[in-house]
Amino acid sequence: MTTQSAQLPLLLMGPMVRRAEQSGICIQFATSRPGNCQITLENQQSYSEQQSIVLGKHLYLHFIIIKPVESQFPLDTLLAYTLYINEQKIDLTPWCFEGQTAPSFAIANKLTHILHGSCRNAHHPAKDSLVSASEWQNTQRSNKLQGAQLLLLSGDQVYADDVAGPMLLAIHQLIDALGLYKEQPLELNLPADINEQLFNRHHYLPKTPWQKRSKLGVGYWLKKDEPHFSSVKAHNHLIHFEEFIALYLLNFSAAAWQCVDIKNSHYTQGNEKNNTIFNAEKKALIDYAKGLNSVERLFANVSTLMMFDDHDVTDDWNLTAGWEQAINQNPSSKRIINNGLISYWLFQGLGNDALHKTGALIDDFKQSRNANNSWQFKAFDKPLNEFNYWHYELTTTPKVVVLDTRTHRWRNESNFNEPSGLLDWERLTELEESLLSHSKVIIVSPAPVFGVKSIEAIQAAFNMCGQPLMVDVENWMAHEGSAKKLLDTFRRTDTPNETLILSGDVHYSFCFSVQKRFGDHPNRIWQLTASGIKNEFPRKLINVLDKLDSILYGPKSPLNFFTKRWHMEVDKHQTKGEGQKYLVSDSAISLITLEQGDLARYQLIHGDGHTTEFDLEEQ
Repeated sequence: MTTQSAQLPLLLMGPMVRRAEQSGICIQFATSRPGNCQITLENQQSYSEQQSIVLGKHLYLHFIIIKPVESQFPLDTLLAYTLYINEQKIDLTPWCFEGQTAPSFAIANKLTHILHGSCRNAHHPAKDSLVSASEWQNTQRSNKLQGAQLLLLSGDQVYADDVAGPMLLAIHQLIDALGLYKEQPLELNLPADINEQLFNRHHYLPKTPWQKRSKLGVGYWLKKDEPHFSSVKAHNHLIHFEEFIALYLLNFSAAAWQCVDIKNSHYTQGNEKNNTIFNAEKKALIDYAKGLNSVERLFANVSTLMMFDDHDVTDDWNLTAGWEQAINQNPSSKRIINNGLISYWLFQGLGNDALHKTGALIDDFKQSRNANNSWQFKAFDKPLNEFNYWHYELTTTPKVVVLDTRTHRWRNESNFNEPSGLLDWERLTELEESLLSHSKVIIVSPAPVFGVKSIEAIQAAFNMCGQPLMVDVENWMAHEGSAKKLLDTFRRTDTPNETLILSGDVHYSFCFSVQKRFGDHPNRIWQLTASGIKNEFPRKLINVLDKLDSILYGPKSPLNFFTKRWHMEVDKHQTKGEGQKYLVSDSAISLITLEQGDLARYQLIHGDGHTTEFDLEEQ
């Protein structure tokens, strides 16, 4: 399918409000045509600086940095904005909440309401809770309230490893429609026809031959090659850089779906099982696309900040040193991983710090496009892999510290099959310093610091059997060194009186409060886990694990003394009303309400619109 330039929507994505501070505001969007872009703020003297990145014949990614002419922009005040392209005012009415004539956002200072979540899988049958969050925000604005000041997305904003069959077809339609520049061919024997690749890509992804596997493992004696990509849903795994770019557009933009024809896409290979899967995925994606207008409206009116987890690149990304070694030793595997990381940098990373540090990579990236408009990233891979500033902080009250728990890992050098710690010593020391001298701090960690003990015990058992990848051993306590350092930090007497840890990853939501068992320092840690935005843990299984956890690890259970965190008292908080008690498996995004910087309410806004609230009183 090919779409002519004149038929393409001018705005292909956004506007999306990213980092917003008194000294500068970053707004990102994409267009189908080049242009001189400018954004003005109502009732504010400002000017804007433009950074544009060409990704295809009809795809231009723009970042506009709005700066004040004098002094600074006001805090905690709604700021309306207008977009001009080639001096023509763009109609942003579709991105306005009811009663607004222009989209608006606030530069947060004293945080009162935060939306937070993770894990948004486009083809999962659950409803998209970002749509519900947009409706909630619309109600707030209709009542002359600011609503949420921040939208924090803490991982798995896209699923590059778990791609639906019809989504892969839509991706390739969009590549053709926008004329996305392609990278040079990889050394993979993929079928030329994309239809032949559907549900078959995992057969062509790199593997370690069984002869090179350890003789201590079962795989060697079964003569079974080991896939480099450990996702069990890698049947349509993204490979090429242009595929990652198209995926982001289809996840973030309603306009992108106007350029493809998913309704008339079909699975033609005759496999009845895959045909059933394909049709179910198509139905879910059509429903997903219908909600994107609401989601974009939310992005356009709330400062939206992000952090990667694994699925943004691939499942189990950097989980063990052995996994990293296998990937880095194969050029095609390494290329796929870096393609995922580059696309994250373009669509998520650059806006997180308003190009302050991430912008240093732009010139090298632009040089990667050759005279034939194809990408050659060999030279760019070096500065990309050496880049060390994916993490960031916000100088709000409370302070927000967003952790990179994927590239800053503490590798186990004695056993490459052991899970890596989620932060290395240097970053743990930096985190410790970030917590000091602050009475209240918010930490954004993609994975929970304090997990469900029964689930961690199961993960530990698999890890002892040498299978950490099978059950995604993604918890802080799985690595002795990083766990001890982190818990020692929390036990210090000069740490904040109240620390909020916002986490996701696990596809269920819960609320823990944590205090150290010994000492007089009245510090309280709240861990608020919200997952997934459009994903769910199997309901029956999570109920069993919830009950098992209550039986085995109750307050008086001696098993608590065998956990790494026995010096910390971890209390589970249950939900109010009917429904799941402690662990909630129902697509949701969290709404966190603060009063004077302290946690006042923790609610879940579900995909179907209903809400769940956790009881914050002592249990």
